[in-house]
Amino acid sequence: MANTSDTFKKAPKRKPAKGKSVTVSPEMRQAYADLIKEREDKEQAYGRHLRKDEPRR
Repeated sequence: MANTSDTFKKAPKRKPAKGKSVTVSPEMRQAYADLIKEREDKEQAYGRHLRKDEPRR
């Protein structure tokens, strides 16, 4: 019979991989900033048209 202490061993912890650093052109950076701004504006406009929570009667 197999030794149970060997069968159910914890896996060794791995170090997290380091994140990649990406260099983009100033035009791409500005386009990304514009995209984020546009998304925030849409979200605010959407929130404006939702019904406010009315108290229950």
